Amino acid sequence: MTPVQHLLGLSILSQLLASVSCRLTISAALNVIEHVPLLVTSQDYFSASSQPIIVDGGVAVIVSNTTVDLAGNAETQALRQFANHTSLRILWNIASVPYRLVINTHALTADGTRNISSLADLRGKRVGTIPTTSAAYFVESLLKTAGLDHGDYSAVFGGMCHEAPCGNKTLPYMLARGEIDAFGIWEPTLELGIQALPAGQTKVFQDRKAYREIYNLHSTKEKLDDPGKRKEIVEFLKHLIRVQSVFEKTPEKVYERTSSAVNVSVPILEKIWRVHDWSGGLPVDLLDVLEEEDKYIARVDGREPNSREKLKELIDTSVMEDALKELQAERS
Repeated sequence: MTPVQHLLGLSILSQLLASVSCRLTISAALNVIEHVPLLVTSQDYFSASSQPIIVDGGVAVIVSNTTVDLAGNAETQALRQFANHTSLRILWNIASVPYRLVINTHALTADGTRNISSLADLRGKRVGTIPTTSAAYFVESLLKTAGLDHGDYSAVFGGMCHEAPCGNKTLPYMLARGEIDAFGIWEPTLELGIQALPAGQTKVFQDRKAYREIYNLHSTKEKLDDPGKRKEIVEFLKHLIRVQSVFEKTPEKVYERTSSAVNVSVPILEKIWRVHDWSGGLPVDLLDVLEEEDKYIARVDGREPNSREKLKELIDTSVMEDALKELQAERS
């Protein structure tokens, strides 16, 4: 190789590395429906050379890997990571999902006198969930509305399911076989739990005031303080807003792609789609939710809750404001 060829090779390599380095990297759990707008945004609004890289994970990855720029996750996990990584920031709400809880009405009450039909009837019963997740917090919060503390029932841990027949140790399987009397979790596992029992043998509870998942887009202070990276993040959010409008108003356009991404059939998606709110923004009560929920996370993680003033640092509205201003300018 001549010196000229060598220099040319280094130049090409530098260009390739620069091309890769300017691509956003996004971390999210790739098996949840809520992450799909991130995938569609990446595919539909970026060229092959600039398309963001999406890796499996969530906020736990963005706080431990400096190559990751954005992350999708529920607010429970953001609170868990913020306790030790105070540079984490919430930028935008991708989906809000009031979880549901299903009970097997043919199970007997604790005294064995009648079939269960209410949340209060779950006293002494076995309630399925997934530990240290938004589902676990939902179950505890919902049952508190019926006067049940977390020691008044047995929490039984099971797994997710995306398509029937659900396998051993998944929550729908356990409900159908009487291993649990009820369970609460995100979709589509909950819907498959309903379908796992005969018609008329289930009752479903949902209370947005008790809990709704607030699945957000996150970054870090370090990324946002970098002018070039911040510009890329604002650009991505602009396109994400456009995609969420499709998810909200014309979901039939993205059913097939969502089905392919998370292995959930279109008929199931059609049943559960409206459980999800894709309208975006940042909820006006977000800080209130974080403050109350952090008490639970702190107890589970064995730490003191963060103050309201500290939790304010977790929310960054400036990226949303910049993206909305740019969208408005483009439309005018």
